[in-house]
Amino acid sequence: MECEKEKNKKFCNCTYSCGKKGKCCECLRHHLQNRELPACCFPKDVEKTYNRGFEKFAELVEENKI
Repeated sequence: MECEKEKNKKFCNCTYSCGKKGKCCECLRHHLQNRELPACCFPKDVEKTYNRGFEKFAELVEENKI
């Protein structure tokens, strides 16, 4: 399958500069290995904190913010 990197970038809200931007499969694999979710799973204000852990995501779900 061919990566649609430029198309993916349009939907990526990640503010961190890295080589994975637009490469969703690489980004997801990286974050899951670190018990995290990628930026696109979080609201913009939370994404900016770079706290992308499973626990933070669960906290947001519990607070009905996601």
